[in-house]
Amino acid sequence: MVNTHEILESYLESTSMVQQQIESYNRFINLGIKRVVESQSLVEPEVNNFAIKFKGIRLEQPAIIEADSSTRHVLPNETLARNLTYSAPMYITYAPIVSGIEKTDSMGEAFICELPVMVKSDLCYTHNMTREQLIANNEDPDDPGGYFIIKGTERVLVGIEDLAPNRIICTREKSKGVVSKVFSTTLSFRARCSVTRDDYGIYTLLFPTLSKGIDLILVLRALGMQIKDVIDFTNNKDVKNDFLLNSDLSKAKDMTPALALEELGRMSAPNQAKAYQEKRAEMQLDTYILPHLGTTPDARKSKALYLMHMAERASLVAYNYAKSDDKDHYANKRIKLAGDLMEELFNNAFKFFIKDIKYHIERTTARGRKLTVRTNINPDTLTDKVLYSMGTGSWPAGQTGVSQVLDRTNIMSALAHLRRVKSPLAKKHPHFRARDVHGTHVGKLCPSETPEGVEVGLTRYLAIMSRVTVGADEAMLEDKIKELKLINNE
Repeated sequence: MVNTHEILESYLESTSMVQQQIESYNRFINLGIKRVVESQSLVEPEVNNFAIKFKGIRLEQPAIIEADSSTRHVLPNETLARNLTYSAPMYITYAPIVSGIEKTDSMGEAFICELPVMVKSDLCYTHNMTREQLIANNEDPDDPGGYFIIKGTERVLVGIEDLAPNRIICTREKSKGVVSKVFSTTLSFRARCSVTRDDYGIYTLLFPTLSKGIDLILVLRALGMQIKDVIDFTNNKDVKNDFLLNSDLSKAKDMTPALALEELGRMSAPNQAKAYQEKRAEMQLDTYILPHLGTTPDARKSKALYLMHMAERASLVAYNYAKSDDKDHYANKRIKLAGDLMEELFNNAFKFFIKDIKYHIERTTARGRKLTVRTNINPDTLTDKVLYSMGTGSWPAGQTGVSQVLDRTNIMSALAHLRRVKSPLAKKHPHFRARDVHGTHVGKLCPSETPEGVEVGLTRYLAIMSRVTVGADEAMLEDKIKELKLINNE
């Protein structure tokens, strides 16, 4: 008899069913943690001529401290049996900065956190063990890993499906017209920016901090764009007409960039002092409009060009030169796996950790005590924050049910739980189209495995042979494209 499952068996022998979770977590411990620490590496308390610079971070393999204060290595099986957390100690290297000078001779290393370790990840002892070694150490040789052990409970981080960040999605919306939107996402901030073209061809821009749309031309002028450059931006005659119409009707057409910035300040902070209005307008341009392109004044030119691309795309869809995007198409979706979710959580916890250091340093100085860095670092701040979210499932972005107790009914239910993908949409709303099977799900998601009732179509499972890539460094790609002169270097 011919074996009809030869390819599937060969695939499952060579690849773990939870490989994407393990790869995602490995990326977090190798790159994600460093990225978070580098983005917040300078601690500046309100103390004269004193700051702390974080130089690097180091993770050890899982260990526990016994009652006699001795430290020893621990395996997942023992932490389960003793109701412990399978976690690794994390150390940070710091250097004090006194009067602007980095004191390298006073550099030190401090313990800052117990980071939960994913079973079978690069930090886990069972990662490279053979079947015989696993059996000798009382570990299950068929256990797939991909989960965490928090206070003796196996917990899995469920993948979250979301719209692709930093990507223009253009759709027709009832009573609004054509909307070109982008979820501009950085490590610690997500801003929904949209350019709407109404039935008359007028563009309005909407971004966080605004309650209603604002004239796009005004914002382009405030960003330093010339009216002539706006009109000459496109070669399509219909789109050019739209840009001409908006330029003629805008009160910003005769304004200088400085006047446009003043007007933006008056609109965003009415009845306030002029200096505050200008500061507010600059903050909106740099922080809330497309933050993924940069949050400094240097990025304003590229932000203006990006907004013009969004407007052009809206006009092309309005004139039927281009099709509107399908939000349910899987190319417009991304799945946040364990590593991405841990990076979000660690970034949020690290902010609190820095606030705590600042508070302790300021209090020590106010009491006139000798200032040492190590005594002002409290590792419980970071550990408690991470363990609370891992133990309850409440994540920083307001999501709930992210961390769940692993379903151990049988091996199939455990594997299915580790490959679960949740939609962030509310269960109560009748999202009929979002719940449907889309043609692009085939080969990626199982079309039949979804719960009945309110969760139908919102909780899905990855298909047996589907794999999730864990992302790439966008900055490196962008630099290479500019080097090859495939896009402007401006």
